[in-house]
Amino acid sequence: MKKMSWMLMIVLLAVMVAACGTNGSGSSNNAAGGAGSGDAKNANTAAPKDGEELTIKHKLGETKVKKNPKKVVVFDFGTLDSLDKLGVEVAGVPSKNLPSYLSKYKDSKYANVGGLMEPDFEKINQLKPDLIIISARQSAKYDEFKAIAPTIFMGVEDKSYMKSFEDNVKLLGQIFGKEAAAEKEFAAISDSVKKLKEKASAGGKTALVILTTGGKTSAYGQGSRFGIIHDEFGFTPADKDIKVETHGQSVTFEYVAQKDPDYLFVVDRDAVVGNGTPAKQIVENELTKKTKAYKNGKIIYLDSNYWYLSGGGLLSVAEMVKEAEKAVQ
Repeated sequence: MKKMSWMLMIVLLAVMVAACGTNGSGSSNNAAGGAGSGDAKNANTAAPKDGEELTIKHKLGETKVKKNPKKVVVFDFGTLDSLDKLGVEVAGVPSKNLPSYLSKYKDSKYANVGGLMEPDFEKINQLKPDLIIISARQSAKYDEFKAIAPTIFMGVEDKSYMKSFEDNVKLLGQIFGKEAAAEKEFAAISDSVKKLKEKASAGGKTALVILTTGGKTSAYGQGSRFGIIHDEFGFTPADKDIKVETHGQSVTFEYVAQKDPDYLFVVDRDAVVGNGTPAKQIVENELTKKTKAYKNGKIIYLDSNYWYLSGGGLLSVAEMVKEAEKAVQ
């Protein structure tokens, strides 16, 4: 009898274990299905584990940043457009300075954290962000930013534009668990830059980049703010001795006529920061009309939203390539 009782207990125990195994197996399939759906939707690696940290070395120091931060304040528009392309939400932006192509961030759901040169530190502090991203225009106030939250500098380097752009995109991918998407987007842009460089450097034609503001004109050469046209896109400089300065080298239209570029690229600063005379009215004067660029219809008016306010982002750099391509079409 005792032997029968022990046998019965063993059978019952086996049934219970089998039942638990079936339920556990069903739960595992649901979890895997959920993860699979998310991976397919985001085309990325799994979300970072909570609390995992990165130590980021940047131009202004070294910062510990928790992966997948929830509240992010962004002052660099190139970074903002990259995050937009990658589908990452942000909490606050300097909305009064936004480029037109990022106008969605004027919505009240995004906190207005001041201007590019005048951050609203009280507002930023109220947000209690997990991460703040800045670039050159805010670098002098880095200490004030980092006193509020982990802060990193993510501007591009003029003398190594594509390399620093790539580094920034990869870093965003690491921080927000978007590595695959970031790599894919950058690869597409890199390929378009290579194709443009082949076309631009093939003919041996020269190019000059100028910026107009308040009726004045400045030229920018290799290694400068707009040096990407020469250094990365492959356009031969009409003048290899332009001084590398933040505001460019002040020039006259006699200078432009003397250099006689095949391509003349124009950035109109007043189009995005003021109400000055449109660049076209300033540039297309009697002197410029003597140049090859004017005679051959190769004066390219660049969109200042991408070139002056932004740049260095997945959206902006892609558009910058397209605009430069107009010259060689």
